[in-house]
Amino acid sequence: MSSHNLDLSGSKKRKRGERVFRFKTFAENGYPVGFVASSFRENVKALLEYGHLESTLGHSCTGMQSWSFQLQLHRNAPLHLVLYVVEEPIEASLNRHCKQCQYVGWGQHMVCNKKYHFVLPSTDTMAAAACLINCKAVGGNNNHDASGMNIPAPGKSSSSSLNLVELEGHIMHGVFHSNGFGHLLCVNGAETGSDLPGHQILEFWDRLCTGLRARKVSLNDVSHKRGMELRLIHGVAYSEPWFGRWGYKFGRGTFCVTQQMYQNAIEALQGMPLCLLVHHLAALTCNQLGHDISLIFSRYHTLSDHSLVTLGDLFHFMLELKSRLPTDDQNSCIDSYNPGMLVETSCRWSPKRVEMASRVIVEALKRAQFRWVSRQEVRDAARAYIGDTGLLDFVLKSLGNQIVGNYLVRRSLNPVTKVLEYCLEDLSNVSPNQDGNLGMTNSKVKGWYKISRFQLMKDVFYLYKYILKDPKLSTCTTTTTGIFSAISMAVRIILDSKYLVKEYCGEVPPLKLELGPEGKSNLYCTVMLRNSTQVLDHYKMTDNDNAIELPPYECLTLKNNATINDLKLEVERNFREIYWGLSSFVVEAIANLSRVDAKGTDMVFGLVEVGGKIVLQGSNKDMRGGGHGIVRELEGPIFECGSGNYVVDCPCGAKDEDGERMVCCDICEVWQHTLCVRIPNNEQVPHIFLCNRCEREIILLPSP
Repeated sequence: MSSHNLDLSGSKKRKRGERVFRFKTFAENGYPVGFVASSFRENVKALLEYGHLESTLGHSCTGMQSWSFQLQLHRNAPLHLVLYVVEEPIEASLNRHCKQCQYVGWGQHMVCNKKYHFVLPSTDTMAAAACLINCKAVGGNNNHDASGMNIPAPGKSSSSSLNLVELEGHIMHGVFHSNGFGHLLCVNGAETGSDLPGHQILEFWDRLCTGLRARKVSLNDVSHKRGMELRLIHGVAYSEPWFGRWGYKFGRGTFCVTQQMYQNAIEALQGMPLCLLVHHLAALTCNQLGHDISLIFSRYHTLSDHSLVTLGDLFHFMLELKSRLPTDDQNSCIDSYNPGMLVETSCRWSPKRVEMASRVIVEALKRAQFRWVSRQEVRDAARAYIGDTGLLDFVLKSLGNQIVGNYLVRRSLNPVTKVLEYCLEDLSNVSPNQDGNLGMTNSKVKGWYKISRFQLMKDVFYLYKYILKDPKLSTCTTTTTGIFSAISMAVRIILDSKYLVKEYCGEVPPLKLELGPEGKSNLYCTVMLRNSTQVLDHYKMTDNDNAIELPPYECLTLKNNATINDLKLEVERNFREIYWGLSSFVVEAIANLSRVDAKGTDMVFGLVEVGGKIVLQGSNKDMRGGGHGIVRELEGPIFECGSGNYVVDCPCGAKDEDGERMVCCDICEVWQHTLCVRIPNNEQVPHIFLCNRCEREIILLPSP
């Protein structure tokens, strides 16, 4: 019997690193390990005890270690995935400073000693890694494999070529700093050939973050589906990006887009009245485009059992409808045809009376010559034939966007008067059959009452392209209205809001308390680094102590009879272990302790409440010379943003790097976004570039 068909997660005869885990429950608390509530680093160490220590990924030459976990996708299926966890110490890192931290706005964080990469490799990335390792083992200089990949010579390998974490195209790749802050770097679902859909990958990642007690996790939302940006489509339909289903929210916008700007843009697009769009589309000189979009509006009015008033209503209905359609056959349809009225079994009027009232209302609308008529006008006209006002109100409520005979009854909310209006759409150009009803096999009629998944996605893409994305739409109008320019501006703001963040534990994890002198309790501690020129260069100091508080707080578990000296030693050990810039940190004082005369032998919990926040001051000191030591500065910037010896001052207001392409002025050496200085993304940056300010100053110079 193949071991792939066995559930070995509970076997105690196998070694920990040889177990097979269920993918759908991996990283839940207790599977495979009971996670500790207070410490990300402890949880990672506990998890890795259950992994298989790898020696074949090429990390030995880079100073990295890696572990693997076999994950079974389905209980009775042989298909497995492998999760790799790669520990990247700062000594082995080619990029000491984290660009993801910089882009999302965490550049003020200190550089951590370690990163932990969690990778679900695809078939292609595993093949590439294996090929590179095999080629290194064989040897050769500047060889190329069959795919054209450059193979380094022995002894000249680098983590960028032999390190699994440097390859692109993984199913999933996330990274955590040792302080619990992390980044989801990539997700590649079924559309890219993965065995897993995107939502299952995100559920897996979310379990990992929750179980490990991550603090905050960011991602760069550039997700696409069928050529459409999901953050735009889902923003209009659901008021949040696709990742919002897992709690990711606006973190930081590029080009100085703020959260309020993002929210206003979402609301503007969602609230765009469809009748207003139809009105302006009717004025398009490219009549076919306006006709096609109006046809799509009408099609989904017909399918919906409630009124679609705004663009947000339409996109929400279309995406919800997509989830109800079968995926196996693009010709499979959902049928919403109604030969008259849908009458609920609990309705107090007979089907015959309901049908008669609907016919009367249609005749009243026919007399209006296919113009929009208010609900009250229709009701008054029908009262001459139907005395039961309750029946009329019921039919008017249920009749909107239904087919009655040869007519489609359309219903919409007037954006100006806020009154419901009705009109008829004539379908009589479709030949009736022998029974006098609309031909049910005619393809023109099917568009009104049937929809396939293929057709729906085609319609979504059409609206996406010509309403949300196509800048040429505004040039088709015969009058200047500004509606399409407003849409274009709102779309740009949403697309520039791509850095998302989810807060898992924040700064203060759950409190732990054990009673008695031998019990343990939690404190939350952070440090202030004194006498550091790097800190002074990085921050504008507002006090005379030359110190700065370094977030986040760390949760420390101490015995209830621990002393101040014990606290200092524990703080030094933890912060040295986490941060590269605090490798020789020595605590000198407690900044916010109420008793200034506290001694090292005093008990901590006699001076500080359990669960309280403590700020400790200290310096990096070289103790090799004995005595009190001397202050020591590390070589290289200790903050994630790097040295900061460049200046960003863009016309959009940006003052630091946000991941967008930039250009540097050759005179003042100030960096600006290429788009903000009118260099399109599809054009190369010129060899010589002068910003507007330097250009003006040169023009004003007196001629020789």
